[in-house]
Amino acid sequence: MAEAALQQLALDRLHVLPTGMAWHKTRTLSPAEHRVAMCRLAFGDLPGVVIDEREIHRAGPSYTADTLAELRGEYPQAELFLVLGADQLLAFKTWVRWQEVVDLATLAVANRPAHIGADALMAPPEETDLSQVDLPFRRLVMPLQAVSATAVRARLAQSAGAPADGLDVLVPPSVASYISQHHLYQTPT
Repeated sequence: MAEAALQQLALDRLHVLPTGMAWHKTRTLSPAEHRVAMCRLAFGDLPGVVIDEREIHRAGPSYTADTLAELRGEYPQAELFLVLGADQLLAFKTWVRWQEVVDLATLAVANRPAHIGADALMAPPEETDLSQVDLPFRRLVMPLQAVSATAVRARLAQSAGAPADGLDVLVPPSVASYISQHHLYQTPT
């Protein structure tokens, strides 16, 4: 998605922001230092990418509106984009201060398959229908991946971090190795 955004939006800079205290997550997140390290491994070689740690250093919950307001102050003349997946676009109006987000940035959306998971892998992916979304957005064109981040974490845990069953397309080997070395996503025995 990062590569598609850099190319299709002609970005000068892409800020990758490991989340701080995610108000909307019910699961416990990996420690911030691991999330930052994995971002550096996954995105560090892409030209124009900045691993931006501001959200993990912010006290209290992290809200996209706050981050975009800070970025607007730093880049007052820039056109800001918020890159997200179709699943988040469909839930966008549940975000805290979503109207401010739309005022500050153009939504750039990578579509997701309408169905994900084990059953979805058996059939060609069908795009999520975004025709009824009443928000302005730009579509990023990229291949559909019929697997969720939750499923990727589960499969990495089962394989002790080694990319298995085609996960090397979704998880760079350096990130999979880091996950294995630090025993991330593994269920305690």
